[in-house]
Amino acid sequence: MEKEVVLTMRGICKSFPNVKALSNVDFTLRKGEIHALMGENGAGKSTLIKVLTGVYTKDEGEIRIDGIRDAISIRSPQEAQNYGISTVYQEITLCSNLTVAENMYIGRGTGATVKWREMEKQAGKLLDSLGIPARPKQQLGSCSLAVQQMVAIARAVDTDCKVLILDEPTSSLDDKEVGMLFSLMRDLKERGVGIIFVTHFLEQVYEVSDRITVLRNGELVGEYEVENLPQVELVAKMMGKELEGLAVIKKDRQTDRSDAEVLYEAQDLSSTQSRPFDFHIDKGEVNGFTGLLGSGRSESVRAIFGADRVTGGKVKMNGKSVKITKPIQAMKQGIGYLPENRRQDGIIADLSVRDNIILALQVMKGFFHPFSKAQAEAFADEYIKALDIKTASSDTPIKSLSGGNQQKVILARWLLTHPQYLILDEPTRGIDVGTKTEIQKLVLKLAEEGMSVTFISSEIEEMLRTCSRLIVMRDRKIVGELTGDDLTQDHVMITIAGGEK
Repeated sequence: MEKEVVLTMRGICKSFPNVKALSNVDFTLRKGEIHALMGENGAGKSTLIKVLTGVYTKDEGEIRIDGIRDAISIRSPQEAQNYGISTVYQEITLCSNLTVAENMYIGRGTGATVKWREMEKQAGKLLDSLGIPARPKQQLGSCSLAVQQMVAIARAVDTDCKVLILDEPTSSLDDKEVGMLFSLMRDLKERGVGIIFVTHFLEQVYEVSDRITVLRNGELVGEYEVENLPQVELVAKMMGKELEGLAVIKKDRQTDRSDAEVLYEAQDLSSTQSRPFDFHIDKGEVNGFTGLLGSGRSESVRAIFGADRVTGGKVKMNGKSVKITKPIQAMKQGIGYLPENRRQDGIIADLSVRDNIILALQVMKGFFHPFSKAQAEAFADEYIKALDIKTASSDTPIKSLSGGNQQKVILARWLLTHPQYLILDEPTRGIDVGTKTEIQKLVLKLAEEGMSVTFISSEIEEMLRTCSRLIVMRDRKIVGELTGDDLTQDHVMITIAGGEK
């Protein structure tokens, strides 16, 4: 029997300057249903949630809630809560220095005095009824992240919640904690609460969800019952690829590297953001980490470079054991790293093109031994010419350059250090097709000259054009490795999904 609908969103549109974030998107949530909202980075998930919770005002479309005759307009998160729509975010928004009970009822008193005993008694009843392992008088900060998430959910449920949005609730939880959270979600489902589950973890979606809605590039791909959508088909829909008839890009270069010399290898390498993994790269090889957003691609290369705090593992360079727990140690071992977010972690916006180019080499030399202006100018001019960086001069602030030229400047920064091993995380994101092609050709040229390169891209075609070996990740674990004839889009998506075609 079809469940009663608690929420409908029809024809939702939302635009920002130069960006159509949502285009005519529909979404339906039923009572007592866990509904996964899926899509890659930029698909529109966050925008749709923010429209629903009143953070953004929709441009077009209508929203209807069960029990209310007319379409509603949600102008603030408080209005959303008044309609029975509550959100629990990945980052805990409660107060860790207060007790569990205080967090559950903070801001909800109406009188001048607080009835502490009554509040704690009510909190205890709710915690017990939901099976949450916490005590009302316990300080929230002493609870695990999972329990803190569950307390936030309990607070939402106690406000007569009809629609509960869980935005990446499991990203910081271990397997046991995820199991606790899922038990609570199933309990709320039995009570008739409609749950919107936003996550990047495929296996979790299939473990707990009833339906899946997929968005891509701000548009609705479709709504599916979980049992009718195999994982590999979900991956294909998220990526916008079909499994049959895909053109495989052939590479005119040798992929048999059985006699190749290993440059870098790691065993059980882990960081605060990554699970333990093994990895190696040969001299002159281009390999890559692939997987959906949140699979652990970027976290893995950040561990290799020491950008996140390394918590374990053994590392060798050229067969010798080395210690790499900080970026400066990686740099001194001949490793360069172009980060995923060039604006946040890459460019120094107010510095000139020249100062951005020499930055890494200056760090290695030490700031007490600065390059002369003539040296710095010569370095900058060499790479501006070599990479065809479009800039008025080396004195131009880097923030004045286009995204593609900013990316070239960061590439120049690392090439100036003459690395043995270069890590490129999304080096072509947000840049024009011509510059993308230039960067891909440069990567292959560097490999031919003996440099090792790890290349990460959200575009499978680009990975296939560039890499001779792909390490496939899912849910922060390496689940496969593809080389030779297996380097096809079909094999990549099947491996990501963890199933057979």
